[in-house]
Amino acid sequence: MENNNSYFGGILVGIKSLMTGLKTTFKEYITPKSTEQYPENRKTTLHVAKRHRGRLVFKRNEDGSHKCTACTLCEKTCPNGSIKILSQMITDEETGKKKKSLVDYQYNLGDCMFCQLCTNACNFDAIEFTNDFENSTFTREALVIHLDKEQYKGGSLPQLIDGGATLEIGKFNTKTK
Repeated sequence: MENNNSYFGGILVGIKSLMTGLKTTFKEYITPKSTEQYPENRKTTLHVAKRHRGRLVFKRNEDGSHKCTACTLCEKTCPNGSIKILSQMITDEETGKKKKSLVDYQYNLGDCMFCQLCTNACNFDAIEFTNDFENSTFTREALVIHLDKEQYKGGSLPQLIDGGATLEIGKFNTKTK
């Protein structure tokens, strides 16, 4: 003999599930939204979080030299091989000691998964992620960046490093025509 309540119990469980979904939908409907009008207004009202990981850059000293010592810790910790470091041993003229010198630092932006393991592994604070996100190119070869030869001056958008424009929740970040 079957239980007659199982049919009606199933209907009640279905209605409860439907009400839960409708409650979530209604909450999202009345929550204030922020809409970015991209690319039309990217130079005036676009907001990018300061902690957004967009691309890897070298930190530079005041004289313009990079801090990288070619220790290859970032290359070893990169899970998918986005970083390739070429170095050579040179003899210092002043002390006569041998030390590593950076020849080439290749960063493949197309393969990077932005996990930040490389920056955490760097003992010399030589690399960091910026929030520059406009990295589209027509070829994959253009995504291979030689960080030691590049002088990064900031993104293509004004005040991007500082987060861009201030974010206003509940308003359309749109410039009227």
